[in-house]
Amino acid sequence: MTWAFVVLNWNGRDDTLRCLTALAAVEGDHTVYVADNGSTDGSVAAIRAAETSAVLIENGSNLGYSGGNNAAIDRALADGAEWVVLLNNDAQPERDVLRAFQAATVAHPDAGVLGGKLLFEDGRVQWAGQRLGLRTGYSGRPNGYGLPDGPEWSVDAPADRAVGALMAVSRKAIDAVGTLDHDLFAYVEDVDWCLRIREAGFACRFVAGARATHALAASTGGHASSTHALYYGARNTVVVCERHLPLGLVGTAARRMAIAATFGLRAVKVQRPSAGIAAVLTGVRDGVTRRLGPRA
Repeated sequence: MTWAFVVLNWNGRDDTLRCLTALAAVEGDHTVYVADNGSTDGSVAAIRAAETSAVLIENGSNLGYSGGNNAAIDRALADGAEWVVLLNNDAQPERDVLRAFQAATVAHPDAGVLGGKLLFEDGRVQWAGQRLGLRTGYSGRPNGYGLPDGPEWSVDAPADRAVGALMAVSRKAIDAVGTLDHDLFAYVEDVDWCLRIREAGFACRFVAGARATHALAASTGGHASSTHALYYGARNTVVVCERHLPLGLVGTAARRMAIAATFGLRAVKVQRPSAGIAAVLTGVRDGVTRRLGPRA
């Protein structure tokens, strides 16, 4: 079975080089694809100079998370990959991550999506599975978030979704539903992809042994400092919830207000709360009107 890792880079040269070094030590046969979204920080030259075996794909401009990854996913599938592993460039996979994913495909042949475990740099759990709250637009924190890693978070289990920082998707699932939604551009596109794959009859599972340390959006300054995260999160949560769980006129209005309130609370943690709240309100508006693609 042929496996491919896909890493997206956008002005994250140092993170990407560290990620590629970690991938070079991963056990098992695999090919690495790096998609560059028109970086201006010397990333392309640095990746070439590193003389890695990675296949470099130059997108030429910022296609977002969806479009950038899709370019590499399409190339990996054209080269014969049967499973594609999305890996954030600020994540450091453990050596046996691929072995764990491979074992999960044998144990669960109905799976189309496999989500790995993400850890903070101090070893605490960042993601170990998660439910989806489509009815309210609020899913809560991931399982184990902020807690010490231990037996409770070391058991494979069904999951509502995987997270794009470390998730494996089968060729069969992609053939059935397509790749990431380009129009979502960034954020929540991994949720939408998992839902589409599940709706096509494939299972989604958390694989505890597939582990990586994740810096959590280090290349963009972290979620708390990014109004882009607030904008895209609010907008795409509206779109994805309404796409996969219609509620009718009253229910839809109530859910939109709940999404605005949830992201508004997040906005107060931003260094400039007024800018964050404005981003949330604009995101909800654009989600309602289906103004998608990159943020205006």
